[in-house]
Amino acid sequence: MSVMAAVGDVFRRARGRTLTAFRQGDEYQWKGPFYFIQGADPQFGLIKAWAVGNTGSGDDEWGEEIKLTEQAVQAINKLNPKPKFFVLCGDLIHGMPGVKAVFSGHYHRNAGGWYRGLEMVVSSAIGCQLGEDKHGLRVVLVTDEKIVHRYYSLDELSSQGLEKEMVDMLAKQN
Repeated sequence: MSVMAAVGDVFRRARGRTLTAFRQGDEYQWKGPFYFIQGADPQFGLIKAWAVGNTGSGDDEWGEEIKLTEQAVQAINKLNPKPKFFVLCGDLIHGMPGVKAVFSGHYHRNAGGWYRGLEMVVSSAIGCQLGEDKHGLRVVLVTDEKIVHRYYSLDELSSQGLEKEMVDMLAKQN
């Protein structure tokens, strides 16, 4: 089986409000204790920044954090019994770029606004709509000069793809 087929299979496990990795017959009723693993803040780049005493820099060297993250994954994979799942929280990288926009969801409709020069963008849901928007996704294009985003319905994105303006901006950057 190819890697892409295996990855695709992971996403096909959720059907009928059920994740097949958690079999209903096994998981529907309480059967006893289980455990999961929670990891936090691999924050690639922070070790160097902390070592040199400048936490505003250091996002150019990730080697040590990559080794530690690989060590964490290997340790988890060796556990017996296996954890039910693994969740990673916190900062994934230490890079501190100038933030121009914050993207979020959970409101199940498109919304947004500006606060002190920071754009707040709320994308509607792929699933249940609580407003007038269609099921969809937001495409975010980041150039060296600006951030451009557009919400596409799933039907629109599937049938038409990205609009010409976005494709042209991508071509200029490459």
